[in-house]
Amino acid sequence: MTVHRSVPFGRPSPAVVETVTAELQKRFGNRVVTSLAVRQQHGHSLTWSDNQPPDMVVWPESTEEVAEIVKVCAAHGMPIIPYGAGTSLEGHVNAPHGGVSVDVSRMNALVAVHPDDLDCVVQPGMTRKTLNELLRDQGLFFPIDPGADASIGGMVSTRASGTNAVRYGTMKDNVISLTVVTASGEIVKTASRARKSSAGYDLTRLFVGSEGTLGIVTEITLKLYGIPEAISGGICPFPSVRAACDAAIMTIQAGIPIARVELADALQVRAFNLHSKLDLPESPMLFVEFHGSEQGVQEQSQRFGEIAEEFGGGPFRWATKPEERTKLWQARHDAYWSCFTLRPGAKTIATDLCVPISRLADCVEETHKDIEATGLLAPIVGHVGDGNFHLTPLVDTDSPEEMERLGAFLDRLVRRAIAMEGTCTGEHGVGQKKMKYMEIEHSAATLDAMRMIKRTFDPQGIMNPGKVFYV
Repeated sequence: MTVHRSVPFGRPSPAVVETVTAELQKRFGNRVVTSLAVRQQHGHSLTWSDNQPPDMVVWPESTEEVAEIVKVCAAHGMPIIPYGAGTSLEGHVNAPHGGVSVDVSRMNALVAVHPDDLDCVVQPGMTRKTLNELLRDQGLFFPIDPGADASIGGMVSTRASGTNAVRYGTMKDNVISLTVVTASGEIVKTASRARKSSAGYDLTRLFVGSEGTLGIVTEITLKLYGIPEAISGGICPFPSVRAACDAAIMTIQAGIPIARVELADALQVRAFNLHSKLDLPESPMLFVEFHGSEQGVQEQSQRFGEIAEEFGGGPFRWATKPEERTKLWQARHDAYWSCFTLRPGAKTIATDLCVPISRLADCVEETHKDIEATGLLAPIVGHVGDGNFHLTPLVDTDSPEEMERLGAFLDRLVRRAIAMEGTCTGEHGVGQKKMKYMEIEHSAATLDAMRMIKRTFDPQGIMNPGKVFYV
């Protein structure tokens, strides 16, 4: 059996670091920073993990500047770690082998909007909230909404999803074309703005979800949608998580074009109430939203209500005013932060998984039983319309016994999802934290194909090394 190492090299030598620093400072001046505080800021994820700072951070302002940085690094075998908003959860932006953190936050322009074609072109540092603020006056919006105000480049790299995915899909469905700087410093355009093409390999989908291991995304062409004529939403409590999941599954199978259907278990609802000052009933609950015409939304809402009633759901609390809906959905987006109110001083290793929707109720119910048996505090929230759910275990990371229990639980969690023909991650990505599960989820032949792609695009292994799989 072949044993694969995480990268084909160790940390760059002090001489290499000094040389690369000097060359980049000569070109970019004070946009190259080597202070420990800034490096540590760029060497960790939101969730609990060891801080692994890069050797320096550099802020490019154009595709051409990114290419210059990459060429310098490639000439010296220096690792490169793309950095957006730093909101990832699986160690994507850590620098386990040092190197250069390429922070694209200054590349945050809305390059072009094509209203007639329902698309736009943005730089990778643009965040999703800012984009939608800029689009609103044209009656357009971009629907992918992970809880954090993530950068669009980061959302591309992790193949992000969100509460709207059940209707609008995920990033892989909404990226038309990319401009990417490869590991050699070449600038590649993956496709035109045409909505479909049969001309060659689909390079766009190859880079979406590659987590910075194949190149640095510097420009993105995105699908846009018209702001719906009518929006209706609200909450519906259920007697159990299984009942809530079954109602969501039945809604999807009935063909109701629901825009959002989100699950929160009773513990997560308690966290919402504490953090966002709400008064929701503390029972398993679905957050739902419908988009369309006034008549269409009314019909969809009524049909969903009938399905929910079949599973013991209700009473509905409809959020009829836009500010009420915003408050509810902001609470949902703040789910990660709200969990800390349940155990002040605790830390978390947030995680996610995804299964076919027909197995969702089984997976959530078995996970709930496992949480109780293990004695953990771990709220559940999920995009149940596409079989994806999240856990936020709250733990004392200084307790070896508690960390051991958590590690065993997380391992069972992932293996349970894979056994149900699911995946170790539905949208957080692999990063560092889930690399070991790639060999369980994928066959050796599949992983070898991925490694072949990696070696083709990045023969030196300098692009975000130590991530996704062992090379």
